[in-house]
Amino acid sequence: MSEREIGQVGQVVWVNGPVVRARGSRQVGMLEVVEIGAEHLVGEVIGLEEDVITIQVYEETSGLRPGAPVYGTGMPLSVELGPGLLKSTFDGIQRPLPVMELRSGAFIGRGVKLTPLYRRAEWKFTPSVEVGSDVQGGIILGSVPETLLIEHRIMVPPDVAGRLTWVAPPGTYTIEAPIARLETEDGERELTMLQRWSVRHPRPYARRILPSELLVTGQRVLDTFFPLVKGGTAAIPGGFGAGKSITQQQIAKWSDADIIVYIGCGERGNEMTGVLLDFPKLTDPHTGSPLVERTILIANTSNMPVAAREASIYTGITLAEYYRDMGYHVALMADSTSRWAEALREISGRLEEMPAAEGFPAYLAARLAEFYERAGRVETLNGAGGSVTIIGAVSPPGGDFSEPVTQHTTRFIRCFWALDKALASARHFPALNWLESYSEYTDMVTGWWREHGYEEWHGLRGKALEILQRENRLQQIVKLVGPDALPDDQRLILETARLLREGFLQQDALDEIDSYAAIEKQIRMLQVILHFHDRAARVIAKGCPIVVIRDQPIINRLVRMKTTISNDQVTEIDEVRQELDEQMDEVERLYK
Repeated sequence: MSEREIGQVGQVVWVNGPVVRARGSRQVGMLEVVEIGAEHLVGEVIGLEEDVITIQVYEETSGLRPGAPVYGTGMPLSVELGPGLLKSTFDGIQRPLPVMELRSGAFIGRGVKLTPLYRRAEWKFTPSVEVGSDVQGGIILGSVPETLLIEHRIMVPPDVAGRLTWVAPPGTYTIEAPIARLETEDGERELTMLQRWSVRHPRPYARRILPSELLVTGQRVLDTFFPLVKGGTAAIPGGFGAGKSITQQQIAKWSDADIIVYIGCGERGNEMTGVLLDFPKLTDPHTGSPLVERTILIANTSNMPVAAREASIYTGITLAEYYRDMGYHVALMADSTSRWAEALREISGRLEEMPAAEGFPAYLAARLAEFYERAGRVETLNGAGGSVTIIGAVSPPGGDFSEPVTQHTTRFIRCFWALDKALASARHFPALNWLESYSEYTDMVTGWWREHGYEEWHGLRGKALEILQRENRLQQIVKLVGPDALPDDQRLILETARLLREGFLQQDALDEIDSYAAIEKQIRMLQVILHFHDRAARVIAKGCPIVVIRDQPIINRLVRMKTTISNDQVTEIDEVRQELDEQMDEVERLYK
């Protein structure tokens, strides 16, 4: 139903920032999209009381006055789904930002109406079903080469089923051109490549599948110590400057997900500008093609309307679910959910709702749960397997992890990557605090490591974490009496922990070799560092002082192998191990 069919449904009687109240028709529905004033500002109905309509407006409301007309659309807040989503940059309500810039300049104009997907583009359609077959929601009708990397699979809408009476022959079509006709219970239904879906409602699937496949990020501290599965949920909390955005960008660049959806929700404009300028220049390391070939960017910076910030999260997750339904593994980066929660707080305050902790609305936890629960690995309606992985950044004020957004988030995620400002200040990247971080997916991915020939991963991980924890306890003694007061076996713990920190956990995002570490390289590096610990412990037990071991040339090689040995030359780590054994054998002979 179009706005012209419904017409005016009310008049504005009250304006408070992005929240507007209107008095009028009782035919308006909850969560219906409406348009306000002469400029037709886009809003969404969030409250109904008798004939009073409460609306949150997704555009700037300055100058809006009581008496302005309100027009109904009869539609919920929805996104357009079809070929052309990849390589695009949208705002929080799926308006194409590059086109908007051409229309209204560098700053978004009010009341600008644009279709998210370009209507005139033609796509090469290849059908994959036969006329006369019975089809239902989710069945793939055909495919379109959307980019060089991704095949876009045209699906029957989830709420449609019937007998296929006609399908378009192979050829080029626009997204609005008919490609199939179905005989349904309600009559004939014409299908195009273009679909719409309400962002507030999760897309349906056949069933959930227990996730067990590692999302390979190429970041050693994540893959080896705190793994995340495809279809899992993770949070990256950290104070200002701790490295949340660059960590997410590294995952977006290097992870083995098929599709990346990156949501800049309320972030600083210069930070989002960096993302928008850098991503088109990046090369997909797995294929050599531009990274944007498999990326969707949603930019809603801190100076954009606050209500649109609230909607951007739902827009992004709906696009992710759409590609999941095609059978792809999608990784969604939300940067940051704290800014989204602040938008909820501002709107709640203007609605004069009863505040909870730190002014956030009482339903903050429910909204966070609703968002993170849309992640998961599923069997789609067409029988394929797909997943949505959510990685949400959290920006607690002052780095205080006890604040409500961080605390509520930890209830709904199973992977907690805690960033440490002190590590970031020491230029340790990724600045993950290995004592506060955790992953509940460790046991779930053990089978994946075993299938790939790394049965020893679980043991190596446990041993390395134990050394780091023992070092933390010893550091408290060191602060009191100094390291020289410790026995040599405990000083070895400090030395091995230093090698783990500097030679394994620390990674250079700008280094051509060290920016990404393949799984085989990660395991071999960890093996040789822990092998050093075992050999050194054996020599120290025979009376060798720790200073002799520290002076061995192999120490520097262990620290530098991350930047000197590339992923396709990991066998050179065996040479490092051999050199280590030779030097330790020589020291051991002196202390027989």
